Amino acid sequence: MSTASLPVRAALPEVELVKKLPASVDALLFPAFTGEDGPEFPACPALDKDVTSTILAQLKAVDATGKAGEITRIPGIDTPVVAVGLGSAEDLDDEALRRAAGSAARALRGVSSIAVAFGPVSLSALVEGLLLGAYDYPGFRGADAEEAPEPIHSIAILGDPKAQKDELLAALITVESVYLARDLVNTPSSHLYPETYADVIRAEAKKAGVDVQVLDEKALEKQEFGGILAVGKGSARPPRLVKLSWSPRRARSSVAFVGKGITFDTGGISIKPSAHMENMISDMGGSAAVVAAVLGAARMHLNVAVTGYVALAENMPDGNATRPGDVITHYGGITSEVINTDAEGRLVLADALARASEDKPDYLIDTATLTGAQLVALGVNTSGVMGTETFRDRLAEIGRSVGEPAWAMPLLEEHEKSVRSPIADIRNVDNTRNGGMLYAGTYLSKFVGEGIEWAHVDIAGPSFNEGSAKGYLPVRATGVPVRTFLALLKELAEQS
Repeated sequence: MSTASLPVRAALPEVELVKKLPASVDALLFPAFTGEDGPEFPACPALDKDVTSTILAQLKAVDATGKAGEITRIPGIDTPVVAVGLGSAEDLDDEALRRAAGSAARALRGVSSIAVAFGPVSLSALVEGLLLGAYDYPGFRGADAEEAPEPIHSIAILGDPKAQKDELLAALITVESVYLARDLVNTPSSHLYPETYADVIRAEAKKAGVDVQVLDEKALEKQEFGGILAVGKGSARPPRLVKLSWSPRRARSSVAFVGKGITFDTGGISIKPSAHMENMISDMGGSAAVVAAVLGAARMHLNVAVTGYVALAENMPDGNATRPGDVITHYGGITSEVINTDAEGRLVLADALARASEDKPDYLIDTATLTGAQLVALGVNTSGVMGTETFRDRLAEIGRSVGEPAWAMPLLEEHEKSVRSPIADIRNVDNTRNGGMLYAGTYLSKFVGEGIEWAHVDIAGPSFNEGSAKGYLPVRATGVPVRTFLALLKELAEQS
């Protein structure tokens, strides 16, 4: 079997915990808080008192306020000092710390090495903010392209190397998982399509000690995965279904993830408008999050059995493509009338959900860049979460707690009627603009096994940032909701 790697990867800065600040770095990063009489600079045992007084005086001289995310460069000291505002010390929480650290890391691009002294704050949040903010996808620029600032190469954080070793390692694995998801989404479809994507997953899984099974188009046809085949048959690049398995011996619970992996979405016969269609390379964001979460759980040795199913296809409009009005038979036997071929994500998710349900997991989660209706309902930053009520609410709350906003949404009674088709069991859209995100959730619910705790996470907006960089979120791929999934798995692993 062939293996492959992504053609371009973002470089992850090296991070170490140090008891004393290094003598030679390119910049020192310190926090500043808002105070009644201007910025407040916390005492740092690693700094000489005279240096601390000089930094504080210069902060006031340049009218720094210490407000959250404010970046102030302080001249006149041997090593350049950068202060990042954290706002009020009383109001500081992990998310405010992540965002401020991310803003600082973005401001320090072009600086090779930095030392960081933030005092008694959450190391995990600090590391996540710094490294996620430092993320810089290099792309495919030629030798004559304008030079971009060099990424940060090394970060030394003042702390306790022994006592905080495990916390640092977990934070690094979390960040590396997000980097993988971002890199997968940012890779163009010319380089990442179902076959090559499956090869990349296989190679990454091997490094993490995760089992992999790949079904090609022949195996999909033999096992009657009608939804995945229907979406993929308009492309010269045939579809794949990839199964990832992390199976610790004494697992306390089992979780199955399902991810939408449409490596490019033209809309098929129901073709999309051309404006911004290039961003449809991101339509596999759900699959990227699933891959990253399963591999991250394995690297953390979490005591939870984790399975991931990623359905990979390219939605193209050639002479073999599925047409509006066609009826397809999904894995497991449910028939579906295809009203709109641009509602293809739910067709591939349906097959994978039905297959994942056969494993009878305790929890089943699917995620996808599924509907434009998610953005209409919740905006570009907040994922919509549907499913069984208790688990739905729990997952949304975990998302908010780690800085990946999510909101629980209902499945509506009226969709139970409108999802029915006059010529098939169900239909993939109902030809109205009303509650489109919720209709998709109702459609998917038909493929979830009885008695399984289930959540559907629509990340159409949050997974791909078409605006400007902010805090620790870059432009383009964000890696949402990898950290939510890893936080859930950690929580389950710790339950007795």
